Amino acid sequence: MSANRTAIRATGIYKRFKTGRSYIEVLKRVDFDANHGEVTMVMGPSGSGKSTLVAALSGLLKPDEGKVTSLGQDIWDLRSGRLDRFRLDHCGFIFQGFNLFSALTALQQVEIILKYQGLAPREARDKAARALTEVGLESRMNQRPSELSGGEKQRVAIARALAKDPQLLFADEPTSALDGENGQVVIKLLQRAAKQHGAAVICVTHDPRLEAYADRVIHLEDGRILDDRRVDNAPPAAAAHTHKQPELIEA
Repeated sequence: MSANRTAIRATGIYKRFKTGRSYIEVLKRVDFDANHGEVTMVMGPSGSGKSTLVAALSGLLKPDEGKVTSLGQDIWDLRSGRLDRFRLDHCGFIFQGFNLFSALTALQQVEIILKYQGLAPREARDKAARALTEVGLESRMNQRPSELSGGEKQRVAIARALAKDPQLLFADEPTSALDGENGQVVIKLLQRAAKQHGAAVICVTHDPRLEAYADRVIHLEDGRILDDRRVDNAPPAAAAHTHKQPELIEA
């Protein structure tokens, strides 16, 4: 998959929420696009609309106005079931709260999403194991969330997203619950998803340390894009931990 090919394009995204008798405009007709093979950071203060924008781009929250064309499809013209299937087949999600099942091991957390996709049990298990190995958790596959550190939980969430080989990867404040070292591991894994998997990675963050790993940084404030710039000095995707990385997951 070639870089610089548009993966998603949004025009005129408008969203407001009712509070009491009044409305708050959260997104004010925002235009946005992101490319395959690139990390696009969406930055801004709390309440700027960045998480709402990503929810609209990813098919989780319908905007009041505007159009989102994702992988050539107008996603908000899709019927509910087809939109759910689109997200399952093409999108990966990483949230700050990890969203892991307390009763499942790390391996089962990844397996379950692959089974929903329709993979046979053996294939799902093998692919889940490869994804966890890719993020450095080959020795922690049988641990449950209560036995994992915050950084390890986030890496399970990343493995779960990467195992599907998503063309679109959405991350909402993926480092907010992590210390600096674990945060750097996470952002390097997101960068590898773009550079080596070819995904369009769209990352919402307020952490300025992550800018160095972006290809493009968009600053959002008060529901509008204030700045949109490319980062020329983004470092190459690096190993996220010290021992040799395995080959990447094949589609």
